[in-house]
Amino acid sequence: MDIPRSEKVKRNKRVRRILYLALTFAVIGGATVGLSKLKPAPPSVESATVVSGEVKRGQMIRNVHGIGTLVPEEIRWISATVNGRIEKRHVKPGDTVKEDTVLIEMSNPELERDALDAQTQLVAAEAELANQRVQLRSQNLNQKAQAANVRADYARAKIMSDTDASLLNEGLGSERTYKLSKSTADELAERSQIEQERLEIGADSIKAQIAVYEARVRQSQALYDLRRKQLDALKVRAGLNGVVQDVAVQEGQQVAIGANLARVADPSKLKAEIRIAETQTKDIAFGQRVEIDTRNGIVEGHVMRIAPAPTQGTLPIDVAIDGELPRGARPDMGVDGTIELERLKDALYVQRPAVSQEHSVITLFKYLEGGKEAVRVQVKLGRSSVTDIEILEGLNVGDRVILSDTSQFDAVSRIRLN
Repeated sequence: MDIPRSEKVKRNKRVRRILYLALTFAVIGGATVGLSKLKPAPPSVESATVVSGEVKRGQMIRNVHGIGTLVPEEIRWISATVNGRIEKRHVKPGDTVKEDTVLIEMSNPELERDALDAQTQLVAAEAELANQRVQLRSQNLNQKAQAANVRADYARAKIMSDTDASLLNEGLGSERTYKLSKSTADELAERSQIEQERLEIGADSIKAQIAVYEARVRQSQALYDLRRKQLDALKVRAGLNGVVQDVAVQEGQQVAIGANLARVADPSKLKAEIRIAETQTKDIAFGQRVEIDTRNGIVEGHVMRIAPAPTQGTLPIDVAIDGELPRGARPDMGVDGTIELERLKDALYVQRPAVSQEHSVITLFKYLEGGKEAVRVQVKLGRSSVTDIEILEGLNVGDRVILSDTSQFDAVSRIRLN
């Protein structure tokens, strides 16, 4: 049979339930507050996946790097100096040639005809000169003969005049005879003087007339030499000792004056042409030391030319090769170039982080003692090179930092390394 509970027992039971509930809520609230005050655990990173570096002090070599090619110092494009038709190609790219080697033969019938006409004109001018010399010499001889006759007549007249003068003085001759002979002698003396002057003028006239014909001969000779030179230009020669790099025409092709026919380079004298990002070129100067990596050895050189302006974001730099190039080096071979800008004798530096620019402020994760954790520190950077960068503030000698890109941890100040 059921025994009715007393009111006191029921009340005690309700009180216990209320106490249990209150205690439970108190425990849950305390735990929530405690958990809210706990700091989140730092993210973990595998040590093998990051690159680290140690801060050092000492000599730091500043340099910049670029890629490029080996190019000949002397490259010559052989161009057409006359119009013509390509008849034959004697060489191919890669062939070794000498200065007088014929690369290409051309034809031009008009030039051949013009050369023949010029030769004919030259022969005619030379014949005219020879004929004129003969005629002028004959005229000169006639003048000399006439002058000689006049001198002879003057001599005879002078003798007669002197004889008549003696006879007149001795009273044996007449005054009339003396005057006639003296008049004849005086006339012949004047004529002799005139003939002598004519001879002298004739000599100058002969020189002037010969000079006119000689000028015609020289003009014809120059024209003929030009035509011969143009004919000879139909045989296109290398012009220097070297290697043929390109032949830009085909047999049967018609080319005009100035057209590029072939390219010849001297492979014994090579230089490196490297391209440097324009953001890294402000400290490049003439004469700076350069290491050229030909992928078959390293050779030293120096900066010999700096382009006046960048193209497509890079600045071309010509490097003269100081040492002997490795065997197998040839034009258009790809190379790497490292230009030494300066040497900092006592610098605080570290290997260049993945994301860094010189003269900037960045944050890096520095290892704590034991190397199990790293904290974010602010670092002020100075001058940089290809592999290293100067530390101005934020790190000390012996500090180890993470060099890898840690942008994924920008929201935390500490990371754990496993």
